[in-house]
Amino acid sequence: MAQRAERADAVRNREAVLAAADELFAVSSSPTSVSMDDIAAAAGVGKGTLFRRFGDRAGLIGALIAARLEPLQQAVREVRDAGGSSPRQQVKDLLDVSLRFKIENRNLMSAAEDAGLSNPYQAEHYDSWHEILRAALAQVPGVHDPDFTAHALLAAIRADLVVHLIDDRKMTPDALRAALAAHVDNVLGIKD
Repeated sequence: MAQRAERADAVRNREAVLAAADELFAVSSSPTSVSMDDIAAAAGVGKGTLFRRFGDRAGLIGALIAARLEPLQQAVREVRDAGGSSPRQQVKDLLDVSLRFKIENRNLMSAAEDAGLSNPYQAEHYDSWHEILRAALAQVPGVHDPDFTAHALLAAIRADLVVHLIDDRKMTPDALRAALAAHVDNVLGIKD
């Protein structure tokens, strides 16, 4: 059976809701304070529209994250498919791309954790990121267990840690990126 096309007003409402939620989470000093009422008002839709479309706050946040993932996934593909860099550099670049996403979206990712979407290992994108990183690590000389190492390195860029370091400890994004690069060098041992 063919799926019906979404009505134009439903598409507009979805885009308005996602844009409003995106803006509210980006400027909020406390992502938990952004309510469904706030999002509905900013989007110019009724609160019922949010619940019919997204189910609940977690569903809305999940949809917003999914909408933001495509540019990240494209950047990861570009790093993975780049031919000129060493496996070590590819690992560092993959982690840096992911860290930049977490830095730029830390309020949204924090809201996701508060909405019960906190297990990153259950997220749709985690397995593909892990596999890309694991494959790059498998090419780095001296990496004993690429599977575990990929999990451990991804844990170093969890959203809750990024929020803590930047917002609570006042670490600059550049300092955090440099610290991660140095940590990767420590984990991977001697340079190529």
